[in-house]
Amino acid sequence: MKTAVVTGAGTGIGRAAALALLKAGWNVALAGRRREPLEETAAMAEGGVALPVVADVTDPASVAALFRTVVREWGRLDFLFNNAGRGSPSCEIGEVSDADWYGVVNANLNGAFLCARAAFRTMKAQTPQGGRIVNNGSISAAAPRVGSAPYTATKHAITGLTKAISLDGRAYDIACGQIDIGNAATPMTDPMTAGTPQPNGTTMVEPRMDVAHVGAAVLQMASLPLDANIQFITIMATKMPFLGRG
Repeated sequence: MKTAVVTGAGTGIGRAAALALLKAGWNVALAGRRREPLEETAAMAEGGVALPVVADVTDPASVAALFRTVVREWGRLDFLFNNAGRGSPSCEIGEVSDADWYGVVNANLNGAFLCARAAFRTMKAQTPQGGRIVNNGSISAAAPRVGSAPYTATKHAITGLTKAISLDGRAYDIACGQIDIGNAATPMTDPMTAGTPQPNGTTMVEPRMDVAHVGAAVLQMASLPLDANIQFITIMATKMPFLGRG
């Protein structure tokens, strides 16, 4: 039985990915800071075994405990979806608060690094060796929105992290890819229904897509044999502004 860790599994993209993996028969550790949403995800599961694990991806000790739990429960780790993260209020860089900057960097970049490091160590040590890590990059890894310096900086950094893991993992059959997602319908994008600031100074309601499509894409990446890899994939609402951000 294949085993996975999905961070930020209590809502949105993490929940969709976890449910897709579970339906395909994977055993999935549902990681997040709040137990109630994790248990709600587990209650929706079909197929594999869902294991809610309260964990804070910004805390090295908490991350280490998460991966120890997975190995103790299932004996190995085949897949990490490095998804947990946060945004901050839209504003010019001059107005970004210290708390928002450090909070976003801590969740989106430090958290992704800590989880990837723990997964890498686990996959390298196990027999048979290897596994796969997929990072949630967001289309902001390629093209920023206005007023999004903290989020954009961290998502650009995720691309560098993905490439570095891919190189480091070759010797150990550890594959790494990145999924860049645009306008999936989740609680995080609900404010878009009232309009989103555009580069020309206007506000526009942007199209969104069913988050289940993201779950299906993550499952596709996870299901490949380790001698094949989707290095980068972009999935987005077809008519959203992205190319040129307009």
